Amino acid sequence: MKGGKSKADAAKKADSKLSVKNAPKKTSERAAKKPAAKKAGKDPNKPKRPASAFFVFMEEFRKQYKEKNPNNKSVAVVGKAGGDKWKSLSDAEKAPYVAKAAKRKTEYNAKMVAYNKKQSSGGGKLKRMKKSHPTSRSPR
Repeated sequence: MKGGKSKADAAKKADSKLSVKNAPKKTSERAAKKPAAKKAGKDPNKPKRPASAFFVFMEEFRKQYKEKNPNNKSVAVVGKAGGDKWKSLSDAEKAPYVAKAAKRKTEYNAKMVAYNKKQSSGGGKLKRMKKSHPTSRSPR
């Protein structure tokens, strides 16, 4: 046949496509990648970031919800109900939570200034110690 394609030609093309798709992937690409750099450890003395207005609201809402629904064990249900309630509140109703969050933020900023001064003076730096693997028995 001049110009026409036979079914056998189509089957050969399909087989060649499958062999490319199913070919084993090169493992050398994975081996060539560098291992991810480890993060520096967290400083336990660093102040925690303050909660947003929504999380201040949720602290109070969880208590109320638990009193009304003592048999509820689902965290997701409480979160969903809290989110719906927060969305339905007006700005005036959200104001006390926003004020508490702002107060916590100013306290946090003051603590961070003190923490950063301590860090820059060198007093708060952590000493790095090598950690041995828990299963290794050799003394270090």
